[in-house]
Amino acid sequence: MTRLNPITTPRHQLRAEKARRNKEAALNVFTGKKAEIDTMLERLQALSDDHFGTNPDEINWGNVGTLEHYASLLKRITDSAFEEGEHAD
Repeated sequence: MTRLNPITTPRHQLRAEKARRNKEAALNVFTGKKAEIDTMLERLQALSDDHFGTNPDEINWGNVGTLEHYASLLKRITDSAFEEGEHAD
């Protein structure tokens, strides 16, 4: 891609090009972060499907505490994402 010459290019065109590049960069970073989240969600779903690596016949209160901790962290995320709980309007 050819960069615009700041000496010969009108200022409004330079600003528009900078805005376009900035928007493209933001989209690329957003897409990368979304892919990271999708991977984390897939891993969590697989772990949940496997009872979080615990044999259901051997569940104890320590396992319950671990899941309560995971649930509280996920609740913070979902509350923020869906504007619920402390993030409600």
